[in-house]
Amino acid sequence: MTTTEKLTALRRAMAQRGLAAYLVLTDDFHASEYVGGYFKAREYLSGFTGSAGTLLVLPSRALLWTDGRYFLQAEEQLAGSGIELMRSGEPGVPTLADFLFAQLEEGSLLGFDARTVSTALARRLGKKLSAKKIRFSGGEDLVDALWPDRAPLSAAPVWELGVEYAGETRADKLVRVRAAMEREGADAFIVTALDELAWLLNLRGDDVACTPVFLGFLLLTKDAATLCARESAVGAQIETALAADGVRLADYADIYALVSALPRGTRVLLDGASANYRLTQSLPEGAEALERPSPIAAMKAVKNEAEQENFRRAHLDDGVALTRFLCWLKRYAVREGASELSAAAKLEEYRRESADYLGPSFAPILAYGPHGAIVHYEPTTESDAPLEARGLLLADTGGHYRTGTTDVTRTVALGPVTAEEKRACTLVLRGHLALAAARFRTGVTGENLDILARGPLWDEGLDYNHGTGHGVGYLLSVHEGPQRIHWKLAPDARPIELKPGMVFSDEPGLYFAGKFGVRLENLVLVRTAEENGYGCFLSLEPLTLAPFDRDELEPSLLSDRELSQLNAYHARVYEVLAPQLDAPTRAWLREATAPMRK
Repeated sequence: MTTTEKLTALRRAMAQRGLAAYLVLTDDFHASEYVGGYFKAREYLSGFTGSAGTLLVLPSRALLWTDGRYFLQAEEQLAGSGIELMRSGEPGVPTLADFLFAQLEEGSLLGFDARTVSTALARRLGKKLSAKKIRFSGGEDLVDALWPDRAPLSAAPVWELGVEYAGETRADKLVRVRAAMEREGADAFIVTALDELAWLLNLRGDDVACTPVFLGFLLLTKDAATLCARESAVGAQIETALAADGVRLADYADIYALVSALPRGTRVLLDGASANYRLTQSLPEGAEALERPSPIAAMKAVKNEAEQENFRRAHLDDGVALTRFLCWLKRYAVREGASELSAAAKLEEYRRESADYLGPSFAPILAYGPHGAIVHYEPTTESDAPLEARGLLLADTGGHYRTGTTDVTRTVALGPVTAEEKRACTLVLRGHLALAAARFRTGVTGENLDILARGPLWDEGLDYNHGTGHGVGYLLSVHEGPQRIHWKLAPDARPIELKPGMVFSDEPGLYFAGKFGVRLENLVLVRTAEENGYGCFLSLEPLTLAPFDRDELEPSLLSDRELSQLNAYHARVYEVLAPQLDAPTRAWLREATAPMRK
């Protein structure tokens, strides 16, 4: 079926149910960033494959909202579909709630599958639409009947992450979370985010591509815990281990009945950002919902000493693979007739040589030339571009290791580059170095630091349409909150203090549609620098170990301080990685990290 045929069939089902509009989100039942095949209804209907987007279908129009990371990609993928692209955050573009309020008639019915709509979104829409008495119909999974080859709901095996990797036992984490419940005055806590569930129970799975989590909910009370998971996914050994820590098993779908059965007067803690609307609506009369940020998010964001040391080990392994890959790119890739896809496969080959490597932490972004201007471009067999001995290749990739998660971007000159390309690469590097060198007082948030990375670009009237940094989970989601580095406050969000033990990315960029793109990214660890009479000061330890390509830089645009910082980073990269490399790669790295001068 074409997109037009799918939308026609959906509108027919909408008319049968009296729906004035139907909403299709990207989310699974847990508001996850990346979802399994079963949940890709928006992608199936629209053809847009980005990880963020909301499709609204009306009787005579269809519209898709997405953010700045995906404007170019969405424009290409929606071409000819009849679906209008709504560029979220751009001047003159209404929010979904404002658009619905303006378009829907009073008393009309808005349909959606309430299991895939977060409570927070439902609350925002309800608040806006109540003035026109617009009602919700949340039991409507209309896409299922239109999707003949829909993937089954995943039930991949769940596995245990040993305490030598997690750094804290499941039992101790449960004690900590119950203490947080007591502080919140909660009798029960529904853990809904998949990465929080996996962190709390020291379990991992494979139900979501590139994110080692499993489908499940946890209903936690002061003296009991029930894990609702896919029955076939949890083996007898893990079931026994869970029982020893007071956690019993139930079926994945049982969570709604368990919540409905809570006694009157129960105060239930849940995070509206990840708790789906059906779950909230399942609370019995007389129970009180405490819709607040999950305490687990802040706990897992601060890595313990074992996790920090393991992260360093993961980045050592990743640095070896990256350096071998960069050497291959510079010396052999074009000669061997490589393309974006074959280059991605080459890096995966190098990563797999580590005994701790488990798989990619997101779909690799290997973007040559104009493709680099598409922030989250993903090469396909249709778009795969051959690499040529000129211009820039943007490589944004990452891996999951038992010792941690990596995310790194390098932009590489494959041959001669223009003065414009050199200037762009150098400006981006200046922003990257400025943030990496930050020293700041405790209490500082990511919003305070963002100007460091954007400053060199803003000075030139330039910018990039994405965040400067995101948190990174330990063998969980490569994009983790609550910390973020961005100049703009997220809607309904509060600034989050950066604390020792947090890991986040430093990734400014610059993009020129139809020409090229630049992004340079390391992961950094927040550490205590010193305490003195003015307070406690923090600094950032670079975890990523890989050279920046000096061939794409214009040294005259770098200050003496920036040159010194770049050279110091390169000296550390060589010192740490050289003993792990074969002689030819070591010789290449020595040259690639040699001091740069004006």
